[in-house]
Amino acid sequence: MAGSLTIKKFWAQHDKALLRAAISIMLVASLVWLGYEFWRLWQPALKGGVDLRLLHGFTQDWFAGRPIYRESHSAVHPMASYVILWPMLGWTTLPVARWLFAASAVFVLAWCMGFAVRECRAEGLLQRTFAALIPASMYAAGAAIGNGQFTIHVITLLAAGLLLAGREQRGLRLYLFAPALVLMAFVKPNITGFFFWILLFVPRSPLPALFVALGYASLTVIAAEFQRSDFVSLIRDLLVRISFVGIRGSATGNVANLHIWLNRLGLTEWNLPVTLAALTALGFWICRHRRVEPWVLLGVTAYIARMTTYHRWYDDMLILLPMVALFRIARERSAEYNTGITAGILLAATMLASIAPGGLFLFPAPWNKLYVAGQVAVWIAGLVFLLRQAGIERKRIIELDLPK
Repeated sequence: MAGSLTIKKFWAQHDKALLRAAISIMLVASLVWLGYEFWRLWQPALKGGVDLRLLHGFTQDWFAGRPIYRESHSAVHPMASYVILWPMLGWTTLPVARWLFAASAVFVLAWCMGFAVRECRAEGLLQRTFAALIPASMYAAGAAIGNGQFTIHVITLLAAGLLLAGREQRGLRLYLFAPALVLMAFVKPNITGFFFWILLFVPRSPLPALFVALGYASLTVIAAEFQRSDFVSLIRDLLVRISFVGIRGSATGNVANLHIWLNRLGLTEWNLPVTLAALTALGFWICRHRRVEPWVLLGVTAYIARMTTYHRWYDDMLILLPMVALFRIARERSAEYNTGITAGILLAATMLASIAPGGLFLFPAPWNKLYVAGQVAVWIAGLVFLLRQAGIERKRIIELDLPK
């Protein structure tokens, strides 16, 4: 308790100076890193827009009837993803697609920054500026833009849709707008799939989850109509590609997750069973804790999604969600010394491990491996903390429901 009081006193005396220092670092990191990555998007020699180029080719080839699952090892997106991508990539040339992607990235990043300010419940200019710069200063944001990945789009659409679906409301916002946002986020189902449990269990109505499921099934059927192979063959070819890329990615990946760890143990055949087991366990946990603070659920799910399946470093944008959860806890429970201070310390550590340009490709070996190990340790600590907070909050809710 004495240590907590000391930290609280130090923060009360130096909070403005510390926030100004953090904002200065984050602002410089944001401007330099995002400026570089937007420039890299147009530099093929630096692998700029490499993923956008692949997706552009796959989307156009898909609707031209080419069997991309059989022709390319990199074609791992489910069929519905190509329908979702068609408005941006299906009818355009690659140069036009780059401009459309860049414009959409600016819009979505600005949306994400405003979203972070509102959901962090930041007060005062310093807090609001700090909250706004959290997504902009993450290395994952710039990496996604430079590679032409839709990770920022997915995280923003997903969080907005899930929170909208969980609010006490009816009408078009619940039954149409919220499912539409989540459905668009399913362009990257390796991220979004883990969050479907929240849509299924948290809203009081099952209709948003039903609408997303029906919408995704419809998009899949529409996509299949543009291929010569039958539906079963397309699914089989897709699963073969996903399995191949999962194994190859776990062998060559440079970030930490269960697939890579299993590969190092020579257990790559366990990739799919372990993923399904983690997904199932998460579903049971969310069902059990469905009444706790939604941001705690989002934070826990983001950690599980990031550390379970194969991802590249641009998908570390997932960690934005637990950072918002930690920010909210640090502010709202500041009177609870240990809880508020622990949340604040974890937020600072997570932010430090996420700030651009990141240490994975900045530090030489073996320092880059130590960086990743430290980063994962911070994530695990954050996950344990949020799991504990969910348990405490669930217990309080149950006690309030008991008859007096």
